Amino acid sequence: MYSLISAVEAKHRKKAVPQVKSGDTVRVHQEIVEGDKKRTQVFEGLVIRTRRQNSLTSSIAVRRIASGVGVEKTFMVHSPAIKKIEIVRRSKVRRNYLSYMRERTGKSARLSSVDFDKVKANQANEVAEEPLVPADKVSSVDDQLEKANPEATQEESKTEKSENTKEASKEEKA
Repeated sequence: MYSLISAVEAKHRKKAVPQVKSGDTVRVHQEIVEGDKKRTQVFEGLVIRTRRQNSLTSSIAVRRIASGVGVEKTFMVHSPAIKKIEIVRRSKVRRNYLSYMRERTGKSARLSSVDFDKVKANQANEVAEEPLVPADKVSSVDDQLEKANPEATQEESKTEKSENTKEASKEEKA
């Protein structure tokens, strides 16, 4: 069962993401879908928390002040909606969760900056140097899922067929 889970995770995990730490000032490029239009929204702020760094469910909490109001967003690092994460600045902190930053404003909210190689940090580091699952098993994830739960895959294929027939009928009418 573990191999099946890790095969599914490997399929959905991004190949490379930058190693973001608490105290970093980041610029997160997120794709927003509004109706049939897509646009990229940039959210720049301080990373106040990182969770599950080496997992598919790794996330970062980013905080910024917008119009005098503190705004926090949590981003799933491996989400397909996240297009890019840029590290703008790196600061020295001794905690993973910087909750004390919520009460601070002005000069007291400043963190001491650390010199770092911005180009090297923004080059996406490999999440896993070697794959958790051999390449031949990753390609057969769908086969394993079908064996584990054949009813679900049959339902999915039925919905795909019905969607295809609906699209074909729309094209015929047009």
